[in-house]
Amino acid sequence: MKQITLLDGGLGQEINSRADHQQSHPLWSVKVMHDQPELVIDVHKDFIRAGAKVLGLNNYTATITRMTRHQMGDMFDATHKLAIELMTTAIDQSGIDRKDINIAGCLPPLAASYVASEAHGYQRSFDEYCQLIEIQEAGVDLFLVETISNIEEAEAAIDALAEFDQPAYIGLTLADEMTDAIDDEPMPRLRSGERLDEAVQMLSDKQVTAAMINCSFPEIVSLAMPVLARSGLVFGGYANGFTSIDGLVPGGTVDTLHARCDLSPSQYADYVFDWIDAGATIIGGCCEISPEHIGYLHDRMIADDITPVKLV
Repeated sequence: MKQITLLDGGLGQEINSRADHQQSHPLWSVKVMHDQPELVIDVHKDFIRAGAKVLGLNNYTATITRMTRHQMGDMFDATHKLAIELMTTAIDQSGIDRKDINIAGCLPPLAASYVASEAHGYQRSFDEYCQLIEIQEAGVDLFLVETISNIEEAEAAIDALAEFDQPAYIGLTLADEMTDAIDDEPMPRLRSGERLDEAVQMLSDKQVTAAMINCSFPEIVSLAMPVLARSGLVFGGYANGFTSIDGLVPGGTVDTLHARCDLSPSQYADYVFDWIDAGATIIGGCCEISPEHIGYLHDRMIADDITPVKLV
């Protein structure tokens, strides 16, 4: 039977959408976690029940850069410890055998999502990623580098993981509109403007464990699959369900973002199964992809004789 890794979905956005607040905080679901920890446990449990085999910690915005910007820098250590504690509690309460799933630490863009110009230079990024790895390492099985919009920041994350002898699972985010074609084939670009094939060449040179496209339109993820497939790397994708990310500015809130109305669980699964047909072996969801989406994916995989599995 074919085996495909099934990640969870858009954890932070799911937590934020359920939160009891009038307005989102720039630190998103991390702020919710401090105010309503039981909510985070419930969302983790919903993704476990849906059948996800790799579960991400709720610490996407918990970088020292972002937390310091919003006067929460002194809570850096406590935030990561809380994220691990709540994940552990969710697993215990769900009754699932711990050995049947992976807990994934998060290495996100350090300063802002989607805006490559906000990224730090290589050395500062490397140092901050090392800090993030060190604070999470004891509580996770692996790390997912997610939503990276430029090559230099990806390199810093990969090198930081190597410093700790950790495998590199790298997720890149792509611009929403196509601007290039190479030999009549669409060539997506990172949000920095750098071509995807150039980024994938770097990933190949670094011998990463897996290359993925995440937090991008599913249509763009589909266009990226042939580029990833030619690399010879293990690859995959997990898209978002936003109508646009144009309204989100560095330091802003996700209240400016809106979910698509044309991405039901079955519609999203159609995209994902196209990726599987292209050779993807790691799939899941990002922002606005709910436990219902992941549950539908899980059940369709089983129906198609595909076994959902963890990464390590």
